[in-house]
Amino acid sequence: MNKSQIKEMPFFYDRYIDLIADGIDVVEELKATENELEVLKADFIKNQDYQYKPGKWTPKDILQHLIDTERIMAYRALALVRGEQQELLGFEEDKYAKNTNVKNRTVEDLLEEFKVVRKATIYQFQNFTEEMFLKTGVCTGIDVSPLIFGFICIGHVKHHVSFLKENYFIA
Repeated sequence: MNKSQIKEMPFFYDRYIDLIADGIDVVEELKATENELEVLKADFIKNQDYQYKPGKWTPKDILQHLIDTERIMAYRALALVRGEQQELLGFEEDKYAKNTNVKNRTVEDLLEEFKVVRKATIYQFQNFTEEMFLKTGVCTGIDVSPLIFGFICIGHVKHHVSFLKENYFIA
């Protein structure tokens, strides 16, 4: 399943989905980007507690945010595939970030958790049929499909990797 099969591009999430080239299969790209964060391990370790501005997240905070977001997007996809009729809720990323234990975790531990969560996302998505991918529902007032959430998982990581390289991992 690729981006062209998304019937209606959702507002707000389009900024992540647009980072992915047309013709890319969602499951294959989830697999291909499984180790995208691991290759930045040295930069994460070197800058783990750095804030590019006071009050901004550290690279460890961003890793935790990526883990949390991937879990939430995978849940949303699963809920729609399984026929959930209630509107899916949003989440407030800053509140989530304030309620973590990231200061007591290592970069290695966070990277390992991301890999495990991504592997679970891959297993989940590779077992969806085309019909399942195209089911629809409502999330935070927006019509969505499970396919959208797979592409959000990919694009969200790409967005933050780019941001990290620009603002944290400056050589």
